[in-house]
Amino acid sequence: MLTIEHLNKSYGDKVLFENISCTIASQERIGLIGVNGTGKSTFLKIIAGIESAEAGTINHAKDYKIKYLKQDPDLMPNLTVLEQIYYGDSDIMRAMREYEQALVNMQEDASNEKLQSRLMTMQQKMDEYGAWDSNTSAKTILSKLGITDFNRKVKELSGGQKKRVAIAKALIQPADLLILDEPTNHLDNSTVEWLETYLASYKGSLLLVTHDRYFLNRVTNRILELDKGKLFHYEGNYEVFLEKKAEREALEEKSEQKHHNTLRNELAWLQRGARARSTKQKARIERIGEMKEKTFHTETKNIDFQAGSARLGKKVIELRAISKAFENKLVIDGFNHLFTPGDRFGIIGPNGSGKTTLLNIMAKRLCPDQGDVEVGETVKIGYYTQDDEELDGDLRIIEYIKETAEVIHTKDGEVITAEQMLERFLFSRPQQWTYIHRLSGGEKRRLYLLKVLMTEPNVLFLDEPTNDLDTQTLGVLEDYLNSFPGVVITVSHDRYFLDRVVDRLFIFKGKGKIDLFYGNYSDYLAYEDKQPTQQVKHQKPKKSSEKVRKQPRKKLSYNDQKEWNTIEDDIMVMEEEIEAVSSKIVDAGSDIEQVQDLYKEQQQLEQKLEEKMERWEELSLLVEEIEANK
Repeated sequence: MLTIEHLNKSYGDKVLFENISCTIASQERIGLIGVNGTGKSTFLKIIAGIESAEAGTINHAKDYKIKYLKQDPDLMPNLTVLEQIYYGDSDIMRAMREYEQALVNMQEDASNEKLQSRLMTMQQKMDEYGAWDSNTSAKTILSKLGITDFNRKVKELSGGQKKRVAIAKALIQPADLLILDEPTNHLDNSTVEWLETYLASYKGSLLLVTHDRYFLNRVTNRILELDKGKLFHYEGNYEVFLEKKAEREALEEKSEQKHHNTLRNELAWLQRGARARSTKQKARIERIGEMKEKTFHTETKNIDFQAGSARLGKKVIELRAISKAFENKLVIDGFNHLFTPGDRFGIIGPNGSGKTTLLNIMAKRLCPDQGDVEVGETVKIGYYTQDDEELDGDLRIIEYIKETAEVIHTKDGEVITAEQMLERFLFSRPQQWTYIHRLSGGEKRRLYLLKVLMTEPNVLFLDEPTNDLDTQTLGVLEDYLNSFPGVVITVSHDRYFLDRVVDRLFIFKGKGKIDLFYGNYSDYLAYEDKQPTQQVKHQKPKKSSEKVRKQPRKKLSYNDQKEWNTIEDDIMVMEEEIEAVSSKIVDAGSDIEQVQDLYKEQQQLEQKLEEKMERWEELSLLVEEIEANK
């Protein structure tokens, strides 16, 4: 067990937490929650021994081991992947590291007796420390995380790959307490799901900060909330936390009202001119002073309004046969889509598959290799990118926002001031005069997000908006987007966010292929689960580009003539059928299964129509040829 007692920490005049205490018992799964800037990462670093507190104690047994995975891990660039994850001071880590090195040396010079002897010694060490299981586990974890080249240098890895190596290192290090700060950042959905499953059987205790609410709900059995310098405890997962927090806030509001009523009566007594001569009367006056100083955590809730945006015409964005490749890797191949007002699209797929590339092409920040992008004249794009905008640290929060706009307009034509919008996005009036350089990384991301929204766009591009934002801010963003009248297109690995915000998905399948799915992320998972594990793909035989005929035909055959007489009517009927199915898709609304069935039917009809059109073209050429030879 680890015990934390009466912990205090502040930066300058900002108190992060004051007199907070808790315990972490064996096998506990604890989620730490709080708005960005409340000190979550600092709290984790103090427990891990990386930072010190101003007061308070942390107690645990001498052999108690803590492993800490920070948001942006520091790795050694010149080490290989295996050298990096085996890097550590424990006997088992040293044994695995030296065994792997001896193995590499032997492969380079198998006849060297000294190297053979060294390898045998290290094999004995592996036996002695029982390291074989850990060695196998390490390579299995790396493979599950998508890292298969174990001898690759760390400096050659992408940012996402480095994060995966750091996770693997944290998972294989023996620890009584594993601390994870935003472990799901930069991981795709399938990897996050694997990590959930793995942590369920982790032998030590877990303490984690994450914005992924599904992950939080499935992994944790206890929640700690940092709120205005205090630490609140909740037994249960994230779902239980939401219920219990609502109860706590309701109770605090009731207590605050009772406190105000008592204070009002006491002040009335004081104002009537009671003479403070007796000890009893003096004590009463002192009690009134104490009541005035007492504070409650019941600030006014977010301002409620319907989001507004610039007027958006019928024409939004049309992509025609878009293709894009990088270093011979095809990420988008002949993609077509017409976006319409009110669309809510999520973009999912493995890291590096081209999701951000698609956003950049639509925003005209990147040119496709082939194809055209047409953007409507009324379109006003707001683009929230993964990379931080460079914020001027010498500006105050309110000054930074007012550089973009003093006010925005609601859907109903009302005016919302910059100060009110900042309050809605969890920057209190006093905090709005704070200099930007004093904000945490998460607070800066929240401020940048608000700046994008303050431009009043009618088309929003959001590239991984949930990274580095706290759960409360995400709730505010989701509420905002649900009332946003324009188009929303977001790249995200956050399953909860996708479920709340989008109703259609683009799924990057690899080799440039992008599938369209009607429904949110949970609908997609349910649909995938119903699919057979192996599907036989039927390919149409390729048609010859040329029709070679030895002699010109004098007339159509009986069957060709019969088909030619009716083919245009057949085409018209098929077009009407497709239009009817499209209407049924709209009418089906949220009935996902019906929508999927109708969408399949629509695809089949469109395929048949395409074949019928090809046949019409073939027959028309024959007719022209016959007419020319008469």
